[in-house]
Amino acid sequence: MIALFAHNLLLLAQEQAPAGDGGGGGGLVRFMFPLTIIMVLFYFMLLRPQKRKEEDFRQMITNLKENDHVVTVGGIHGVVTNVQRDADRVTVRVDEGTGAKLRISTSAIARIVTGDEKSGDTADGGILKK
Repeated sequence: MIALFAHNLLLLAQEQAPAGDGGGGGGLVRFMFPLTIIMVLFYFMLLRPQKRKEEDFRQMITNLKENDHVVTVGGIHGVVTNVQRDADRVTVRVDEGTGAKLRISTSAIARIVTGDEKSGDTADGGILKK
C-alpha cells in the first residue's frame, strides 16, 4: 500500500502544469482520489478486523464462568474457580494436586481452552514429571 502511495506521488510530481490559465485545481483532485482509496483500504484491512477481534475478546471475558479451562498471556494453564466481575479478577486453580490458585486480572486471560484442545492434552493433565 505504501508503495502504491509513493508511486502516485511520484507520478503527480512528474506531471507538467497545463498550458494556459487553467487554475491547476485538477491536480489536487487527482491526488485526493488515490489517497481516499488508500484510507478506505486501510480501514477495511486493518481497523475493522482489529475492532472485531477486540469485541470477540470482550464477549469471551463476559461469558467466562467457573470450571472454564483458560490460558493466561503468560502461558499458565488453569481452571477458573471464581469470577469477580466487579473487581475484574478471576481466581484460577493451576495445580490439581496441591490446589494452588492464582488471582489474576481478566485482561490477563489470553483464551478459553475448548473441548477439542482439552482432549489433545497428555494423560497426566499436562503436568511435567521429573
